[in-house]
Amino acid sequence: MIKKMQSTYITRHWFKALVLILMGLNLSETVKAQEVTSGERPAYVKSTTSKVKSPGTHVFKYKNPIIHDTTIAMRDHSILRVGKKWYCTGTSLPVWTGPNPGVRLLVSDDMLHWKQESWLIDGSKLPADCPYNGRFWAPELHFIKGKYWLIVNSGKVTPQDPKGLATHSIWLFSADKVTGPYKLVNGPLTPQYNNDATLFEDTDGQVYLYCSGNGLFQAKLDLEKGKIIGELQRFRTARDSINPKWMWGGIEGPFVLKREGLYYMFFSTWTRGYEVGLLKSRSPLGPWELALPEPIFGTRKKAYRGAIADVAGNFTDTKDPYCETGHNAIFEGPDGKLWSSCHYVFYKGQPFPSVNEMAEPKPQMGIEPLYFKNGIFTIGKPTWTEQAVKY
Repeated sequence: MIKKMQSTYITRHWFKALVLILMGLNLSETVKAQEVTSGERPAYVKSTTSKVKSPGTHVFKYKNPIIHDTTIAMRDHSILRVGKKWYCTGTSLPVWTGPNPGVRLLVSDDMLHWKQESWLIDGSKLPADCPYNGRFWAPELHFIKGKYWLIVNSGKVTPQDPKGLATHSIWLFSADKVTGPYKLVNGPLTPQYNNDATLFEDTDGQVYLYCSGNGLFQAKLDLEKGKIIGELQRFRTARDSINPKWMWGGIEGPFVLKREGLYYMFFSTWTRGYEVGLLKSRSPLGPWELALPEPIFGTRKKAYRGAIADVAGNFTDTKDPYCETGHNAIFEGPDGKLWSSCHYVFYKGQPFPSVNEMAEPKPQMGIEPLYFKNGIFTIGKPTWTEQAVKY
């Protein structure tokens, strides 16, 4: 009887601790912002910033969404810090009715004020026979082995396939400077529909490719040649029997970090709105298991996803003003620590997809600090009021 009471007591207290983590309560007291370390680090991080002078005396204030300029609206924001500047790519509009105009590069000196630097790929300047002239979805910039790598998802537009979806796959480019020019290394990297590609460099120098496309995929990658080593393996689908129902609508947008000898994969699901889940593994090629039974971040609105949301069962709408906060990527913030970026979309009762995606509300950049405690990454809750981070 005593052992049973002890077991119940431990279970209840573990559950309470889990709830606190999931709710993101008192993050400043319970968890610390994740450092950019000199050993295990995200593949894209190559910090050239000096140590913060007079630590504890600086304050970074921000309010989401960071960007309100609809002319540079994007989804799937991916940010890379280079020296004292931040560069950002993402999926330019139109997304669903594409083809979209290309790969846009934004730049900022302070993470708050952004402007367009250039087009890394200008769709209007590509030849008619270019095999990647369709949608340019979820591009990412990575700094690996002394070079900048642009990984893009696109296909060829034809009269029979005006969006290029039949040949939509992964294309890899490289450059000596973050602003380019970028030269094609190889593509398509896979013989099938794949999307949301990302790169991860392990501490032994091996590079891995992760992507989505009716599930999540992984493979070793010969980066210099832009060729998969072995086979591309699909290791998880949305409706695997081990998945909770909040994943059933669809999973996409992988992004991998390594910490304390373990591998963590962020991914997004669009079942109940747009939320971020977390997988973990002892190997870069799995097996992967859910790090927590619920998403670590995101928003959900019953009416937004319609029938798709019904598969998740009963759930309560989040109290934030958004219908989407997802497809995250990790970057080095102004405090020298790790932050998460993704697109934020205000919810104004609109269905998905919007009747006119070029009308308001448009997706804009949102950022939040990334925290780590007891082997779990968390991002807290999406914010929309002014936030202040001391460093």
